[in-house]
Amino acid sequence: MIRITVWNEYKHERELEEIKKIYPKGIHECIREFLEEEGFQVRTAVFSMEEHGLTEEVLEHTDVLIFWSHALQEEFSSEVASRVQRHVQEGMGLIALHSAHFSKIMKELLGTSMTLKWRHGDRERLWCIAPSHPIAQGIDESIEIPQEEMYGEYFDIPKPDEVVFAGWFSGGEVFRSGCTFTRGLGKIFYFQPGHEEYPIYYIPQIQKIIKNAVRWCAPSHRERKVLDCQEIRISPEEKRRKTGGEK
Repeated sequence: MIRITVWNEYKHERELEEIKKIYPKGIHECIREFLEEEGFQVRTAVFSMEEHGLTEEVLEHTDVLIFWSHALQEEFSSEVASRVQRHVQEGMGLIALHSAHFSKIMKELLGTSMTLKWRHGDRERLWCIAPSHPIAQGIDESIEIPQEEMYGEYFDIPKPDEVVFAGWFSGGEVFRSGCTFTRGLGKIFYFQPGHEEYPIYYIPQIQKIIKNAVRWCAPSHRERKVLDCQEIRISPEEKRRKTGGEK
């Protein structure tokens, strides 16, 4: 069973009544509910918890981390961000949602400014431009999102392994809305839809994309491998000679 940790700042939903009406239990609980319907093992964590709920023990028992952040990017612990970065490099999957592109975690992993253009309140048509990708399985050619925060190019990211979804907004902007990356042994999926003012995570096709991404990001085996510089004292050919492999 894939073990998931869904992380959310849980700030807007507590402080703003109009957002609490959309996500009364928080974005993290909304995501947890539709993932548990799929049979995944899901826990949640929020900013206010000790070490933001992302302790070494929690991450050791997480196959995929789903991360939503927005207003507390700079307040997030740099130590915890580096811890998450290490776990991704060792094989943990990461799904960064919406404004999590600008998190310390994503900046450390991808190494660019992660800047973009934005504007409140627009209609988005999300196009599936890599239909053979596992994250796109069962997804329509395009998805209509009636209201969303516009994210537009130029998006300062390194070249993605693949762009699975591209967003077009009614104001005319376009955006690389679903991108995959590999860092070390870990798979990363950045997915743009999900502004807190709109009920994006209740849309069935958006939920399916996230479920597909969980399966794609999850490591093939539970045991993580620490990537480190190693001194090799005996070469493979020397081992072969010593074991009698060379006649």
